[in-house]
Amino acid sequence: MKKINLKIKCEHSDLVPTYQSIGSSGMDLRSKIDTVIKPGCIELVPTGVYIELPDGYEAQIRPRSGLALKHKITVLNTPGTIDSDYRGEIKVILINFGDEDFMIKRGDRIAQMVIAEYIKANVDIVDNISQSERGDGGFGSTGVD
Repeated sequence: MKKINLKIKCEHSDLVPTYQSIGSSGMDLRSKIDTVIKPGCIELVPTGVYIELPDGYEAQIRPRSGLALKHKITVLNTPGTIDSDYRGEIKVILINFGDEDFMIKRGDRIAQMVIAEYIKANVDIVDNISQSERGDGGFGSTGVD
C-alpha cells in the first residue's frame, strides 16, 4: 500500500475526515450543517474541509453505500473530483432518490473521499486512429452476459 502526506485544514475538529477501519480505502466526510434533502431534490452540502494534495493525485468523492441502500441518497456526480490545485472547501452534491425527506445533522457522515494517483496524457492530434475488432460498437455491443 502506497502512502502520501495529505494536508487537511478543517474548520472544526469534529469534521476531520477519518478512515473507519484499517482496510478502508475512503475517508468519511461529514456534514458541516443541518439540512433536509427533499425527495427528488439536490443539495450542496459543505464539509468544512480543505485539502492540499501533491501533484499527480486527486481526491474522489464517492457515495456511502449505506446511505444509498437504506435511504436512496447518493453523490450526484460520482465520483466527484477534487484536483490537486483546488484549495476551496470540499462540498458534496447529494441527491435524494427516495420518497421521504432525508434529514442530515451536523457531523453526519455523508460521503467518502478516496485519494487516487492519476496519469496525464500527451495529446497527439492525428487524422486517423487504428481499427480494432470491436470498432465503434458501444452501449451493449459486447453482449449482456
